Amino acid sequence: MDDKGPIRSIKFSPDNKILAVQRKENLVEFICFRDGQPQPNEIIQYNSKYVIYGFFWVHNRDVAIVSENGIQIFTTNIEKKQMKLIKSSPMPVKWFTWCSEGNLALLSCEGNNIYPVRIKQKVIEKLPKLDLETNREIPEREVTLGQIYGKLAVLILQQNSNRLLEVLVYLLDGPGLAPRKSHVLRLGHGGRFAMNVVDNLIIVHHQASATSMLFDINLKGEDINDVTYHAPVTPGRTIKPFSLKLPSLSPDGQTMDCELYSINWVVFQPNVVIDAKLGCMWYLSLQMDSLCNLITDRVRLIEFLLQRVHGEVVILRVLKQLVDENYNGTLLPTLENIFDKINKFYKDWLIIQMHNQTALPSSQKNLPKLPTLPRVVIDQTEMQNRVFASISEKPHAEKVLLLYINSLNKHEIIAEENLSKMIVSELIRNNHYGTLQRLVDYSLIMESKPIACFLLSHSNVHPIITQTALDMLKKINATEFILEVLLEQGKIVDALKILKSLPGNSAETIPARKYLEAAKSTKDPLVFYATFKYFQQRNLKLRENIEPLNNYVQHFNKLFPSQQ
Repeated sequence: MDDKGPIRSIKFSPDNKILAVQRKENLVEFICFRDGQPQPNEIIQYNSKYVIYGFFWVHNRDVAIVSENGIQIFTTNIEKKQMKLIKSSPMPVKWFTWCSEGNLALLSCEGNNIYPVRIKQKVIEKLPKLDLETNREIPEREVTLGQIYGKLAVLILQQNSNRLLEVLVYLLDGPGLAPRKSHVLRLGHGGRFAMNVVDNLIIVHHQASATSMLFDINLKGEDINDVTYHAPVTPGRTIKPFSLKLPSLSPDGQTMDCELYSINWVVFQPNVVIDAKLGCMWYLSLQMDSLCNLITDRVRLIEFLLQRVHGEVVILRVLKQLVDENYNGTLLPTLENIFDKINKFYKDWLIIQMHNQTALPSSQKNLPKLPTLPRVVIDQTEMQNRVFASISEKPHAEKVLLLYINSLNKHEIIAEENLSKMIVSELIRNNHYGTLQRLVDYSLIMESKPIACFLLSHSNVHPIITQTALDMLKKINATEFILEVLLEQGKIVDALKILKSLPGNSAETIPARKYLEAAKSTKDPLVFYATFKYFQQRNLKLRENIEPLNNYVQHFNKLFPSQQ
């Protein structure tokens, strides 16, 4: 580009086809690009009689220009070298800032009034002004606009009564609602600050101490008059140092350490840091492992990680340490608290999944409001495979698993098959049959035929296990399966009692041969007698020989000759 003077602002259109450049206070140039190259002969110049504070693209060909006289939206036509005004909103403006995430501009107007303005689909919507609670004029450098937990937020630096700076957080809760001061971040310092928003964290950079503080408005703070006051999540820490290679200046490949928190730094939202002197740009990101070492309260750490996009891996690692390497009896209340917080998010996710699978027509009203989609979901499979597997058959495994099962029950989540088998195995290994019986009685483990079979596979350990399995089968109305189990175990009389209690005509269709054969195999004459007579009476009652007993009459006569 030709050197026509210093550049005040430069921005590509979203499709990188047009470059807008402002060098003078009342002039913006629009340069067409083809194949990544500027076309010097295809330039549109926009001259204004007002001072232009800046501009931002709202579409591939639509640009909003903010001047001291308000906002105007133009459509650019490179082919005709024209700009067409499509919308304007006159108002006296002192400065502005723009948040592309929410299509929101913040305008400072006369009378110390600050207005949010939403620009969407070529419409300019002026929202209710901020209630600043101060007569002091707010300069642009003290205001940051960003999006936090899905809500647009205005962050304003302000000095408190102790002459220390704090950040006032105004949230835009919904259409037509005035932005309200809902949070205050206590910085505990004076001097120069800058802010970024990374992964819903407000990161406040302090130049004098060369440290950055992290704030999470979703964590519990001190509530005063409907405003929550927050301390930093961790003590101030420095950004990780960075070395810049200098191949053009140093043939031997030496590097230069970049100055952190330089006076030449400029920050852009959400996570960009630019060193204007070096001409370098960085993206700010989180080092989750380092944060884990700084937050010693494990419950607060889990609360923090549940809000982070990549928090899942770290949470599972922390949990594995708590139940394995660092476990002691005093950790049970901590684990219970952590399980409840994890399963709250897990339940929200299950509700959303269920809604998506059985979605009702959008025309239906009065539908319950769905929870917000969690950023981190840790389900039972992950807990079992990546946390509980490491403590299998250890002395404290049963206690930890029971805590988790109880937490699932609190949130009305059914324990899955593999987890249910794991807790059953631990209880049987520890001879805690009473606890196993209670888990079945209160439906705390999965009730299914596979789980019942798993219980029956351990029936030789203790008789109560068989009864527990039968209780489970009864709860799921698996009568035929119960009868099969009783026959296999030679409990023919018990099976006959269940047959007699079946409603309707269910007992009339049960095949006699299977029962008579099982009774014969017991080699107990009384059992065979009771079984034979039951089916004989059934045939008489029905007045038809629905299933001939001839094959077993000979055996009956042999056992009871007097009955012939």
